[in-house]
Order: sequence, then C-alpha cells, then structure tokens
Amino acid sequence: MPDPSLTAQALDVPGARLYYEQRGTGPLLLMIGSPMDSTGFAGLASALADRYTTVTYDPRGIGDSSREDTDRDVTPQQQAEDVHRLLSALGGGPADVFGSSGGAVVGLALVTAHPGDVRTLVAHEPPVIELLPDHVELRAQILDIYDTYRADGADPAMQKFMTHAGPGAPRWEPTPEQVARMRASTGFFLAHLIRPTTAYRPDVEALRATPARIVVAAGTTSKGQLANRSAVALADQLGTPVVEFPGDHGGFLASPEQFGHVLDQILR
Repeated sequence: MPDPSLTAQALDVPGARLYYEQRGTGPLLLMIGSPMDSTGFAGLASALADRYTTVTYDPRGIGDSSREDTDRDVTPQQQAEDVHRLLSALGGGPADVFGSSGGAVVGLALVTAHPGDVRTLVAHEPPVIELLPDHVELRAQILDIYDTYRADGADPAMQKFMTHAGPGAPRWEPTPEQVARMRASTGFFLAHLIRPTTAYRPDVEALRATPARIVVAAGTTSKGQLANRSAVALADQLGTPVVEFPGDHGGFLASPEQFGHVLDQILR
C-alpha cells in the first residue's frame, strides 16, 4: 500500500540532480546510504514517520539521482556537500542524521565540514578501514576488487567484495525491484565509490571538537565483520562506547520496527 504521507522531490546541486523522499511530521531525521538509495530505508523511514519528518535520498549517480560527469569518482566529501545543500533546501539544520555503511562515512564528512548541520549523527558501521591496524592489507584488497571489476566485470568483483566484508550475509530478502536497482548501482559502486569511501580517514580531532553528538553504532550479529570492526575502531578513537543495534550490517532492512525503536531511543 502506498504511503499517503510520502512526497517525492528533486533538488539541483552542482553537477547533479538529487531525488529525495519525505514522510511524516516532527523533527527532521535524514537517512543516508552509499551506495544504498532511498528504497533501502523505506521501511525504517515509515516506521518512524509518526514521530519524525523522515527524509531519504538517492546519492548522486545512484537510483533516480543523476550526475553530469560520469567518469569521476565520488568522494564522501562531495556527497557531504550534496547533503548540506539538501538540508539547506529542507530548512537547514541542525537535524538528526542516521548514516549506514558508506552513508555513515558521508555523515562523518558532513559533521566535519558543516558541524552546524547536525544535532545527532548515528554512524552505523562506517567502513573507515584506515583506522584499523591492518589497513595496508585491506587497502590492497580494495584495489584488487577494483582491478577485478575493470578486468572481469561486476560479478567476480562483488564475490571478492563479499569475502572482504566478512562472513555472514544480511538476513534480508529484497524484492525483485530492489534487486534490479542494486544491480544497476553495482558498477557505479565498484568503479567510483568503493575506493574513495574506504580511503576516507576521519578527522578525529575535528569530530571530538564538533558540537554535534556522534553515536557510533554496530550490529549485534555482525561482530568480526569489517564494517563492525571499523565502527569499534572509530568509537575507540573518539573515546565513546559502541551502541548496538538489532541485526547485522543491514539490520534496518530485516527488522525496521525493532531497529527504529532503538534509533528513536537514542535520538530522544
């Protein structure tokens, strides 16, 4: 059943046009993914729309968002500028932000560049591998995934990526439409996102000094996986505890109501 509170809009930003969706009423809560688009957050956004104005968007080059220069990589800093402009169009900050995976990296870049935009950032399993002791080896694995994509295509590269990410698959059954959208974004992810996202090193001193509240989150069932390890490393650097959320790296996909309850408790 269509969500009657959902409105879809587009915003022109330098070099791109961003598609975004808005639901509900209440304090602004922006959800960021990368390479995940707005469809991945639909369940979580709907679960919280009775308490928040939830906004999801498609990053430039993903889903229904376009970009002019299709040959250049897209960095977390560039995506953070896109989000800054989106927040300005929505009335400005500070807003609550939930970022997952690459979207959590974008959230860290946003807080660093525009600390006044964010009230609370919940950074769920950001793959900030540069903070890990084995980052040199991990960086070489990322380059190998990229080279495999360039030489052999998306499927062999994604097989290597899943091994790189760690054992255990998210417990989520995507719809055929979601499968088609994910496949469409896979090439863009492998060609233009995976290297700049994982190469991003958070400015820990700036994050410690920001007026925004930063909550580092990880899944209860993804311990030992790369993004979970990275979250723990980031929390250690910031001197804060890791807040556990239900499920794995995609816990909000499998159990949006339960996941949303924990997120609501943190934001309140």
